[in-house]
Amino acid sequence: MKTLEDLKKVREKALEQMKIREGKFSARVVVAMGTCGIAAGAREVMAAILDELDKRGITDVSVTQSGCKGLCEQEPTVDVIKNDQTVTYGYVDSDKARQIVGQHLVNDNIVGEWVVSS
Repeated sequence: MKTLEDLKKVREKALEQMKIREGKFSARVVVAMGTCGIAAGAREVMAAILDELDKRGITDVSVTQSGCKGLCEQEPTVDVIKNDQTVTYGYVDSDKARQIVGQHLVNDNIVGEWVVSS
């Protein structure tokens, strides 16, 4: 750390990390990781979501996993919980997962053709 600007960057990063620990999230993403979800590619979907959030510098989104949701024929499924609304996407692959981050989480546009329920 050599400049005041460096110190400001360290402070901003620390504040973001505190926000995560306090549970202040703008949205939650839940990837169903039951056996059928994993077999259909849920691990790759989870990795793509985490990677896309990281690439965009988004730190206020909680990403977790759940067990089976009972939607085996539509796996992998991803729930996006934002603004008190839950949207479930089905047949999600890595490319769709990245688009969900960009469209739904960043731009507040639900990708209608992939929605299973909302």
